[in-house]
Amino acid sequence: MPIAEAEAKKSEGNTYFKNGDYKNAIKKYTEAIEIDPNNHAYWSNRSASYASLEKWENSRDDAKQCVTVNKSFVKGYFRMATAQKNLGEYEAAKETLTRGLAVDPRNADLKKNVKEIDELIRNDKVKSLIIQAQNALDTQDYSNCIKICDSILRLDAGNSKAQKMLQIANPKFEALERKRKSGLSKTEMLKEAGDDHYKKAQFEDAIKKYTDCINALKDRTHPLAIKCFSNRSACYKQLSNFDGTIEDSSAVLEVEPQNVKALMRRAQAFEAIERYRYALQDIRTVLSMPPDVVGSTNLNLANGMQHRLNRVVQQLKQAS
Repeated sequence: MPIAEAEAKKSEGNTYFKNGDYKNAIKKYTEAIEIDPNNHAYWSNRSASYASLEKWENSRDDAKQCVTVNKSFVKGYFRMATAQKNLGEYEAAKETLTRGLAVDPRNADLKKNVKEIDELIRNDKVKSLIIQAQNALDTQDYSNCIKICDSILRLDAGNSKAQKMLQIANPKFEALERKRKSGLSKTEMLKEAGDDHYKKAQFEDAIKKYTDCINALKDRTHPLAIKCFSNRSACYKQLSNFDGTIEDSSAVLEVEPQNVKALMRRAQAFEAIERYRYALQDIRTVLSMPPDVVGSTNLNLANGMQHRLNRVVQQLKQAS
């Protein structure tokens, strides 16, 4: 039940708000909050008053308190997201709107704001990528510049700045590539051809080139052969040829026993053919290595696999 004294302060605040006297409205809503801090409406109204004065941090904080007091009050999420948007906190605003839509999935205002926030996030991403692409171009890192520009054009088709940078970077990169490839050996050219096929998802053609390179080298421990074994194992994995994945990953690990990619690939292949204990052994090897060597992505994947494999192995023990 609302407290009468607090409601009276709120009513005075509403009158000030309607008259555009937001400072006095804030004063009255503050008095109402001091009497009853558990009434979400007082926080919401003071948030709206701060917003009218463009005091966005205060507005955000009051709206946050509003939905803390009453998680079902949808307008509180709207006010908080509006403040966050004006503060440039776009990701936080989107999260707030998502929380609001969980309460009221059909709310039109929240849905509209999600679209606006997505557009602002996209624009921010494009601006950031343009700076990165320009830096890459300035430092003559043409390959990276091209990759970044491609990302920009996926987000903003027809972006003139990205297109202009590509006009400069593409011919420079192609000239450097011609020079680089002219100095490659026959085996290096075979490996390069395999890489090109892999990038185009032409995995069978890539396998043939990697195999030709390995056969031409006649030394399974040669660094180039190890790269080909590693890349060929990735092709086999894409084609669900798990025996091939295991065989090539094992060839890599004979020379480089701490190769994280090979261990992860072999573990996944072992799991796919239900050789769970072998998979678990590889995963444990990965998890025994320093986190900075493993990398966050592989670390998360390995932890998830370990939990899953431990459960399966335990179930198999109980069934036997």
